[in-house]
Order: sequence, then structure tokens, then C-alpha cells
Amino acid sequence: MGYILKGSKEYTRASLSLFLGGFVTFSILYTTQPLLPVFANEFGVSAPLASLTVSLSTGLLAISMLVAAAISDVIGKKKIMVLSMFFTSFLALLTALSPNFITLLVFRALLGIFIAGVPSIAMAYIGEEFHPKGIGRIMGLYISGTTIGGMAGRILIGVLSDIFTWRIALIAVGGLALIFSVLFLIALPKSQYTAKNKPDLKSVCLAYKIHLNNKQLISLLLLSFLLMGSFVTLYNYIGFLLVEPPYALSQTHVGFIFIVYICGTYSSVYMGKKADEYGYSTILKLSMAIMLAGALISLVPSLIGKIAGISIFTFGFFASHSIASSWVGEHATQNKAQASSLYLLFYYLGSSLIGSFGGYFWIHFHWHGIISLILFLLVIGYPLVFIASQKRVMKVFSKSKV
Repeated sequence: MGYILKGSKEYTRASLSLFLGGFVTFSILYTTQPLLPVFANEFGVSAPLASLTVSLSTGLLAISMLVAAAISDVIGKKKIMVLSMFFTSFLALLTALSPNFITLLVFRALLGIFIAGVPSIAMAYIGEEFHPKGIGRIMGLYISGTTIGGMAGRILIGVLSDIFTWRIALIAVGGLALIFSVLFLIALPKSQYTAKNKPDLKSVCLAYKIHLNNKQLISLLLLSFLLMGSFVTLYNYIGFLLVEPPYALSQTHVGFIFIVYICGTYSSVYMGKKADEYGYSTILKLSMAIMLAGALISLVPSLIGKIAGISIFTFGFFASHSIASSWVGEHATQNKAQASSLYLLFYYLGSSLIGSFGGYFWIHFHWHGIISLILFLLVIGYPLVFIASQKRVMKVFSKSKV
């Protein structure tokens, strides 16, 4: 079987399905992010504790992706992604019924486990099913689905939590995700490159060993940790800033701040094309510089300055993520599912660990503390881009075919 080619029916179906997969995953994963100030007030918890509704999900997602990637070639990539989307949608509905903060955390933890099937497999599916020359474009389309999903979910949560309650808002997002899961099941073509082998723990471990001996790949893993950590930290605590004087915005208005995600929808596709044209390293460094500029601009006291800075930062982040994730596929010449899962393991660990850790910068240093942390993370990311751009000296492992 050949690659899925642009212009074919399979290409259209796969593109739509991957967009929906990204939409559902991120519309649900970060639904509690705009509600963090609400949870802090309703349940009487601190900002770092409220952020656990995000960090627990992303942390367990990171770990669960290793399992999902390991069994994907046995069960089938499509089957795992479909099951993941349906279980995630149902758990999103159950989260709305949480009677207390502990129960809320339990449901969010379970959601993090079951949501892992899509992000860990989608990147590998793209790397295997589509022609290499078009991977940057289709990866950008998938990531644009994650940006629109993240944006739409947060806006819907903000508006409905103001009009009704946060519980009704979560039910609405879960219901929409369930509908999109059905469409995903119907439209996504089956993977043609799945190896029907029995589970082999030794082979899986060897695959990870090969990847972890690739310093270029390791640099991208560490970079994903820093990029996602900086991004989630900014969005975790911007809500706390904007509901306070002098801004004193409502939940609806805070939710609409996330409309700047549209910048990421554009940048992930546009900069992905530029990376295919000019090289990953050049465009990735440019994208990170855009993130730095946006973070600094967000220090401007006016609301317009804050929104402008966040918009620029978001543009740069999704461009950086799109390029770095595509670059992983180039450095991993085999076992792409395991390479993708490692990238996303570090990516979501950054969200979980740095996202919660940033709460202490908020408590002690307010917004200037948050931005100082973000600037530090981005600056130390540049040497990692340099390492990733170096030519690799191949190491030979005995019995390395897995």
C-alpha cells in the first residue's frame, strides 16, 4: 500500500479526522484551565492546588502515552484513538458531577489516562501514512485542530459558566466531544503500516534505548518540556490576573481571551510550511524568538497590551510545537510511535510540573514572576535547538530491528 496522497478521498477523510481528534483532545484536556479561579473560590483552595485539575491530567497523560504507543502496533492505531476519544468524552461528562474537589481531581486523573490514545498515536499515524514531503503540512493541520479545540473549549466554558454553572459548561463540552468522536470513527482510514506483531517488552525497551541514545532526539524531548511548560504556565495564571482589579473581567470575558488561539491555528500550518522550505532549525529559532517577544509585551499594564502579548506568544508557541514535533519524525528513522510518545511524555510533563510550579511564582512575584520563569525556560531552550540541528553519528545496536 502507498502513502495517503494529497487530493485523494483518503487524504480528505484523514485530514478531517485528525483535525477532529486534535479538537476533542484539547477541548477536554484544558477545560478546567479558565475555571481555576472559580475552583479556588468554590472549593477554598490555593492557585497551585487549583492548577492540579490541569496538571494531574497532563501528568498522567504523559505516562499513559508510553503504554498506548507500545501497544499501538498490536491493537491498531485507529482502534486505540477511537476508544480513547469515547472514554475521554464520557469522563468529561462525569467530571461535571463532582461533589467535591477530591472527586474532581480523581475524574481529571482518570481522564488524563484515557485521553492518551490520541496524542501519542496521531503523530506516528501521520509519520507513517502520509508522504514525507507533506508531513509538515498535515502535522500543522492536526495541531491546528488542537488549537481550535483548545480555544473553543475554553471560550464555551467561560460563557456557559457565566450564564449557567461550570457544571453545565463541562457537560456541553463533553457532549460536543462525543459527537465528534462518532465522526472520527466513521471517517478515519485504517492504518496501512501497522505491524501485526505480538507484544514484545524486550523489543519495546530496545526501541526506547535506541531513541534515548540519540542526542538530537533527546534535545527535542527536553525542548518540548520547556516549551509546553512555559505555555501552560502563562495560560494557567492569566485568568487569576484578569479577574483581579484593575481588569476585573467576568468568566465570559476571560474565556474569550482564549480566542487568541486562532493565532496558533494559523502559525502551526504557515510556519510548518516554512520549516519544510527553509529548514527546521531556522524557523524553530524564529518561532521561539516570537514567544520571547510576546512574553515581554504581556508585561505592558494595559489590557490591550496583555492581549497583544499573549497573542504573539501563542503564535510562536504553536509554530514551535508544530516544527519540533515534525523534527522528531526526521530524527527517528524507526519505531516512530515510541519516538512520538517520548516527545509527548516530556511535553506533557512540562505542562504538569512547570504548570503547577509556576503557581508559586504567581503567589510570591505575581505576573512579573510568571514572565521571568517563562523567559528563563525559553532562553535555555536555544542550545537544545543547536544540538538538534547537528548531524547524527549513527550507533549500531545488535538485533536492532524491532
